[in-house]
Amino acid sequence: MIVPMKKISLVVMDKSREASLESLREIGVVHLEKRNVSSTELSLLLDQKARVETARGILQAYKERGSKEQTAKEPRPKERSSNPQELVDKVLSLSEEKKSLQEQAAWNTKERSRIEKWGDFDPRLLAELAEKGVTLIPYELPYRAYEALGSDDRIILLGKDKTAVYCAALAPLPGETTPWLLPEKSLSELTREAANIQSRLAKIEAEFAGLAPQEEAISRRLKTLGSAIEFETARAGMDLLEDAPAELTVSWIRGFIPRDDLGLLKRAVAENGWAFVASDPGPDDPVPTKLKNNKLASLIYPLTDFLEVVPGYYEVDISGWFLFFFVIFFGMIFGDAGYGAVLLLISIIGVLKTSRKGVPQGLKLLLLLGFSNFAWGVFTCSWFGIDAAALPAIFKTLSLPWISNAVAVQSAQDKAIVDQNLQIVCFSLALLQLSIAHIKGIFRNIKSLKLFGELGSLAMLIGMYNVVLALVVSNNVRRIPFLPESLYLIVGGFVLTFVFAGYEGSVVKSVVNSLKNIISVILGITNVFSDIMSYIRLWAVGLAGASISATVNAMAGPLLGNFLIFLGIILLVFGHGLNLILNVLSVLVHGVRLNTLEFSGHLGLTWAGTAYKPFAKTDIK
Repeated sequence: MIVPMKKISLVVMDKSREASLESLREIGVVHLEKRNVSSTELSLLLDQKARVETARGILQAYKERGSKEQTAKEPRPKERSSNPQELVDKVLSLSEEKKSLQEQAAWNTKERSRIEKWGDFDPRLLAELAEKGVTLIPYELPYRAYEALGSDDRIILLGKDKTAVYCAALAPLPGETTPWLLPEKSLSELTREAANIQSRLAKIEAEFAGLAPQEEAISRRLKTLGSAIEFETARAGMDLLEDAPAELTVSWIRGFIPRDDLGLLKRAVAENGWAFVASDPGPDDPVPTKLKNNKLASLIYPLTDFLEVVPGYYEVDISGWFLFFFVIFFGMIFGDAGYGAVLLLISIIGVLKTSRKGVPQGLKLLLLLGFSNFAWGVFTCSWFGIDAAALPAIFKTLSLPWISNAVAVQSAQDKAIVDQNLQIVCFSLALLQLSIAHIKGIFRNIKSLKLFGELGSLAMLIGMYNVVLALVVSNNVRRIPFLPESLYLIVGGFVLTFVFAGYEGSVVKSVVNSLKNIISVILGITNVFSDIMSYIRLWAVGLAGASISATVNAMAGPLLGNFLIFLGIILLVFGHGLNLILNVLSVLVHGVRLNTLEFSGHLGLTWAGTAYKPFAKTDIK
């Protein structure tokens, strides 16, 4: 459920602003109202944070490489910096030097490529000859330009290749011929310079490798800066009562606090001599959302936190329903008992390793999802994509005949019936989940005529369910009839929705609003159809995953019976591992979508909330 919040305004003496904020942070229950603020201190902190984030990113890259970047010639430095800021400065300094050296190396390579055709000579010698009255002007001429030169053009031929002639003239050549640009250094000097650059770059790489283990110190520094930025943002965002004596100047700050924690704030107010006002938030206030559920429903939090989706304060919390249906969707999309067993094994090992310190919710969720996957795979007789006919009899016995692959392989007719049954399961889940959305809407509007609009939507949903079965699921083996009652439900539901969906105290206004949006209201019927149809993805995506598994087995099978068995095993591990990853992505795309789009759309849930993040001390480890 969504925890009720109170809006508070806290007044403190301006001279004790920082001390008051420290005390407020000690309490750790007030979510400060977000404001766009600026200050010199905040700008400096943000600049520091940017530098620290850059340094951490650099070291993280080297930390991931590990010892692979280590060379025998350049041992890893053992000295460690005790000052995180010095470490950041050193990392950034090395990074700038590396960038500069790489630019020099690129120029050096380009310059050597330009002059290597002329051979190794010292360009300073030409300047010395010019001082003595001997002028030599280098030219790189195309063959046509060279052949067009007259006998009066005094030149010294130095060499030629397939594209040009290299020569030196004792005087500028006529026409628009441009002399070749002399280098600043000789080819041998540039070559030595390139070697020095590469040597220094290698040393910088070794230094980075040696500093990489200290990335954790930079991460802690980043947390410290984050806490300081949060504090300075709060301080700079406090309003100031002007036109008052300095000793009487006060500041105040606004925020939100869970109603049950109001007592903690009152105690702090009394201890610190503050003044505050608490009131119920208004409809336009940016109230944060704090969720409070039982241990089972809260297992969905790792997923919603990862997706960064939060219901609005005035919306509904569907954590329990989200978890219930997501677990089912997960099992159907993965749809393989073998994969489920792998996930169960991973989660069980993780639970055993973390049992003393406290099992993370993510592992508990994985355990539940693995069980769902395993159970659905057992029911459908799906084990690593192996042909059901080749599976042991016990696996076939444990499966449910009306959705089992063991039955589907018997004949084309049996396969058509099993596929049809699976489609019916998908559409029945759609009916169940979307009906729950409108039933919740009925109870939310139990004291308003708007409940008839929810009843109308529910009626259309039930009627359209039969339409989908009749149009999509029916096949030549088994027909599902279209019931006339479904048409009555769709038409009657549309009328109720048209009249009462926008009810806000007046039926007339509701009808007028529906007339103004008549196109979208009419399209609402097709939306119901498409929302139910959307659940077919559970069957289709699961079928795609099973096909990939079967293909991998077919490719690896011939290799397992001969001397290429190791290659076959590698192919099996890689193929099924890749399929596991693809299934995870499919769940994130499709399993989450059905909850956050179709189900939430029928609930009127927009996920436009802001997570409750109290102003509290950061645990820096």
